[in-house]
Amino acid sequence: MTYFPFVVISTKGNYDIGPVFAALADPTRRRIVETLHDHEVTVGALADELHLSAPTVSKHLTVLERAGLVFRQRDAQRRVCRLEPTGFASLAEWSRRYERFWAGNLEGLDDYLAELETDEAAR
Repeated sequence: MTYFPFVVISTKGNYDIGPVFAALADPTRRRIVETLHDHEVTVGALADELHLSAPTVSKHLTVLERAGLVFRQRDAQRRVCRLEPTGFASLAEWSRRYERFWAGNLEGLDDYLAELETDEAAR
């Protein structure tokens, strides 16, 4: 069982993704991840782009770092942030375990929509 501030997530197997889900549950942190998707960004540039203070962005980055989703490094006087692929890889690996459940549901939805189209065409 993984404990994170205000969140308890039970995971079976070798997946410790509770902190990942908790980190991504916050919309501001998801915006940070989206911003870092294409390129590295400094904390100051992130703060400007998201219209937040640098300390606020730094607190969100700390949560993302602890979850293994973001890496920060010092470059002279700047702190450069980038996404950490291993955190996302563990999330992808965990979600693959459940793919057969949602994939089957999507196939059922396709069949149902095709049936509706056939019924409408017959009218």
